[in-house]
Amino acid sequence: MKDKKPPCRKKPYSKVGFELKLLIIDQISNGQISANHAAEKYNVSRSSIQYWTKKYSTLEQKKRGMSKKDEIKRLKERIEELEFQKDFQQDIIADMELITGVDMSKKSLPKTLADEIEKKKQDRLRGNG
Repeated sequence: MKDKKPPCRKKPYSKVGFELKLLIIDQISNGQISANHAAEKYNVSRSSIQYWTKKYSTLEQKKRGMSKKDEIKRLKERIEELEFQKDFQQDIIADMELITGVDMSKKSLPKTLADEIEKKKQDRLRGNG
């Protein structure tokens, strides 16, 4: 027969100050300690720490004044801007390769980018030829 383990007891409730909560959240977010280690070290439940972390992150977002939708919109705009820059740079590289006759992209860029530049060169040759 197996020995039955006694049921897991919850830790007694103890009030934790705001400063300690911020300290714990800061240490976890900076990667200094894990949530499990913080729970043991400060004698607080992990679920409390998770709750504080979630609550604090929403507080930070409100401080920054940016909702998730706004942040997504900003990131999409940034992606669009970077795509434009990439296309512009590829156009310049394709033109330079056509003028000089040297395949710079195949030597120094990842294959996917080099293939895109090669396609742009072929399009230019068809357009001018």
